[in-house]
Amino acid sequence: MTQKVVLLLEDDESIQLVTSDFLSSEGYIVKTSKTIKKLWKMIESGEGDVLITDVMLPDGESFEIIPQIKELRPNLPIIVVSARNNLQTAISSVEKGAFEYLPKPFDLNDLSNLVLKAIQTKPKEKGQSLIRKKNNDLIIGSSKIMQEMYRVIGRLSQNDLTVTIYGESGTGKELVAKALHMFGKRSDNPFIAVNMAAIPKDLIESELFGHEKGSFTGAHQKSDGKFKQAEKGTLFLDEIGDMPLDAQTRLLRVLQEGEYTSVGGKEKIEVDVRIIAATNKDLKKLIDLGIFREDLYYRLNVVPIDTPPLRDRIEDLPELIEHFLIKTEKSGLPLKKIDNDAIDEMKSYKWPGNVRELENFILRISALYSEDVLNKEIIIDELEQLRDENKNIVELSLSSLIDQYFDRNREKLLNDNSKNIYPAIIEKVEKSIIENILNFTNGNQLKASEILGLNRNTLRKKIGDLSIDLKLNDRE
Repeated sequence: MTQKVVLLLEDDESIQLVTSDFLSSEGYIVKTSKTIKKLWKMIESGEGDVLITDVMLPDGESFEIIPQIKELRPNLPIIVVSARNNLQTAISSVEKGAFEYLPKPFDLNDLSNLVLKAIQTKPKEKGQSLIRKKNNDLIIGSSKIMQEMYRVIGRLSQNDLTVTIYGESGTGKELVAKALHMFGKRSDNPFIAVNMAAIPKDLIESELFGHEKGSFTGAHQKSDGKFKQAEKGTLFLDEIGDMPLDAQTRLLRVLQEGEYTSVGGKEKIEVDVRIIAATNKDLKKLIDLGIFREDLYYRLNVVPIDTPPLRDRIEDLPELIEHFLIKTEKSGLPLKKIDNDAIDEMKSYKWPGNVRELENFILRISALYSEDVLNKEIIIDELEQLRDENKNIVELSLSSLIDQYFDRNREKLLNDNSKNIYPAIIEKVEKSIIENILNFTNGNQLKASEILGLNRNTLRKKIGDLSIDLKLNDRE
């Protein structure tokens, strides 16, 4: 039996014609409607196996009637298409009960595959809509790669699956975590962010799980941890790759058992928190090095999300620039404009610091220049300065650090009584390298010897000869 499709698009006959002809050639009967009134009659009469609807219609928005359609025809799959390509549209489609959201322009084969999938998949019943007023500017960008990310966020915002967000520094990983929280069922409860790299390693467990009075030196009173503060909300663990192994073990236990004890405590505390993690590191490489638990990785990596670097979505640059210019004005600086030639010049830059670097750049030029419109020449000069700054960061090599050390200690090093400068400096450098690698491997000498390229016994001898203080246990 041939399946039927009710096709509802905005008043664009060329799109209707192409889409209708294509779906008809795929074996579907296509019925089109330009008005909500005509569509509603088809819905009430039981016509159609799939509904394809644009958001913006000549006589209103489809989002206004989708809940009513779902109430009357709960098993009718609805595919929403829209040229209004932002996070809010993707979220609203899911929350209103749509089967799928497809941003324009779309590939006809993708639409055909979605129709087939919708027909073959029996939709689940939806509860009441969770839609509420949100910050529509949370994440900026309408490129294809961002549209795919919006679809994933829309799906994941309606459940409590554990998510790990991957991406370079400055790509907006925390914004993605906030979006998952804000558009989800836990949005009325706390969103607590913790940066693992910013907390001393010996305090991380106390920071996460809290501590009892007197449980360690300096614990003068009982303190709740971040898990307690995030109760019924979301706990965002940023830079999860920097979490020490001891804390990883405790976190794994929480994820497995749904409860924890505070540092120095005995009472078990039940957990009702959604966990979202983020990292700019390759966790699988950390697993190979023995500094990240493989079982924790699989617990956290239930659904991975990749935040694309700005260089991979450079078509979003004009939209981001406009957003940051408006944001800069709100901070008290005069509103600027950047001409098109200048924007084209900005598109040629690779933005190694990603969106965060772009925001700082817009803030900087808005503060430094009195011109209302910033032209290509200004942008070229400022981008050249950025390149020099980034080059200096990259070229902060070991040799340049030694040069700085000599400049600052020249008189002390080169006085008449100085002898054996070479072995003395080599010893300092060698000790620093070994201490840093041991710290990186959490005291695992076997892993440290592999990274350093030293024999295990040679490393042990150097630890003794250089008087390296092993504060961490050897985890061989």
